[in-house]
Amino acid sequence: MDVSNADLSSLAVTFADGRGATGSVMGIVGVVLVAVLIGAFWLGQRRRDQELPPPRPDEQPPRPDHRSHVEERDVHGDDHFPPDRRGLSPYELGDHGNEPIPRETDERRD
Repeated sequence: MDVSNADLSSLAVTFADGRGATGSVMGIVGVVLVAVLIGAFWLGQRRRDQELPPPRPDEQPPRPDHRSHVEERDVHGDDHFPPDRRGLSPYELGDHGNEPIPRETDERRD
């Protein structure tokens, strides 16, 4: 009795059905996907090992005594509280908040 011939014929019947081929392809795709993920993790670890370590606290530059640069950019309208220090109700807002944001005044480039 030849067992190897029976195994091949049953495998051929399984693949000819269509469902077996799909399952085999999905299994192969899964193995390839896991291999790619493991390779990406390994490559990321190698790249991280090549980076310089973060600076220690004593290597940081000293903080200045005062603020050297303050940048204020208020592109929105005036949204301060009224003089009586009371917040506005929704019906008191009117068109507040619907004004267009002004364009920045950049120098014209030639």
